[in-house]
Amino acid sequence: MALIKSISGIRGTIGGTVATNLTPIDTVKFAAAYGMWLKSQTNKEKLTVVVGRDARISGKMVSSLVCNTLVGLGINVNDIGLSTTPTVEVAVQMDGADGGIIITASHNPKQWNALKLLNGKGEFLNGEAGEKVLEIAKDDAYLFSEVDDLGNYRKKQGYINKHIKEVLALKLVDVEAIKKANFKVVVDAVNSTGGIAIPALLERLGVECIELYCEPNGQFPHNPEPLKEHLTDISELVVKEKAHLGIVVDPDVDRLAIVSEDGSMFGEEYTLVACADYVLGKTKGNTVSNLSSSRALRDITEKHGGNYQASAVGEVNVVELMKASDAIIGGEGNGGIIYPESHYGRDSLVGVALFLSHLANLKISCKELRDSYPSYFMSKNKIELTPEIDVDAILEQMAAKYSNEDVITIDGVKINFESEWVHLRKSNTEPIIRIYTESTSQVNADELAVRVINEIKEISK
Repeated sequence: MALIKSISGIRGTIGGTVATNLTPIDTVKFAAAYGMWLKSQTNKEKLTVVVGRDARISGKMVSSLVCNTLVGLGINVNDIGLSTTPTVEVAVQMDGADGGIIITASHNPKQWNALKLLNGKGEFLNGEAGEKVLEIAKDDAYLFSEVDDLGNYRKKQGYINKHIKEVLALKLVDVEAIKKANFKVVVDAVNSTGGIAIPALLERLGVECIELYCEPNGQFPHNPEPLKEHLTDISELVVKEKAHLGIVVDPDVDRLAIVSEDGSMFGEEYTLVACADYVLGKTKGNTVSNLSSSRALRDITEKHGGNYQASAVGEVNVVELMKASDAIIGGEGNGGIIYPESHYGRDSLVGVALFLSHLANLKISCKELRDSYPSYFMSKNKIELTPEIDVDAILEQMAAKYSNEDVITIDGVKINFESEWVHLRKSNTEPIIRIYTESTSQVNADELAVRVINEIKEISK
């Protein structure tokens, strides 16, 4: 069981003891710290926060604690209920709210939940703001409102439909081309809120939708991280139904994976590549992804005459670099699409609409589209952390070992070789070291990963 406090929010397992798990006490503590930070940023008499949640079993309990804590601080709450991370982000903008909280642990298993914290732009807090929230929580520096000054609580509905309407209105979303393509699609929403949002979007796009695990009951039928080894059911169903493709989202719908018509994985990394290829083909500009993302985005960007840059891992870091470099699309290689024409947040609804627009315009199959891109292969591994492991020392030693190579240390250690790379970093959301490698074949990527893992184990003895 675990409780992870980071600048991006508070994440932990439900139950157990205070300060070591995400208990009701911890939930109230960090919701209050966020509310206090929000109040420190303005002189407004009354603030408003949008709260939404994914379909996790614990979601209703955690949401109730969060909402009532904010009310106790004198903050008005717009509770939009079952929602998606990008929908809450958009709702903050729609309501002109001062912030937002998303109750979701993203791709983590069902025993986990989290508070994801947004600013008044509907974007994740930056490092400085996140640190201040943690400081307030550490000092228990809360001041709750007297009875006449309590906030108002309102349930509000219809935001997923409002979000869909905004997606359909995007200039590059070619609704007519998608309708003419007569796509047949299988959707795996891991029994969370993607089961509400994605089929509704596809219906508006005239796409035939076959639903797999789209009941938003929080009972995840498989590991909710949209990786190949977890997606055998949809791969088989796509082939059986002779569908054009499969669409997979994680529980809070900010990661998008595609399955080709033959049941093969299009590749999480290539979701962003395909969407960027489409956008860059229509609008000249730059792109950004993080250090753990495929070189394929760089290749596609340069093909279209744009400039590619890599940020530290984390959505807020990608967004900051996108703004600084005037990037017109970006995201993370885990299937997260950030399209500023909509908003600065990973959004699977936007990703689906852009991907289908691209496919409909090209009039080729999903597999043909994947085969048209540079072939890079990734291996994603992790090492479980124990208290005695000095991760920083290990990373320093690995950087020194490969000092003759192109080494980047802005976020862990990334070692660039001529035709492959490895990125080592501590996870912000789990007690692990992530080890990502990429090469020109799966065998080479796997072998590089094994070599590096063995080197780390030798160092940590």
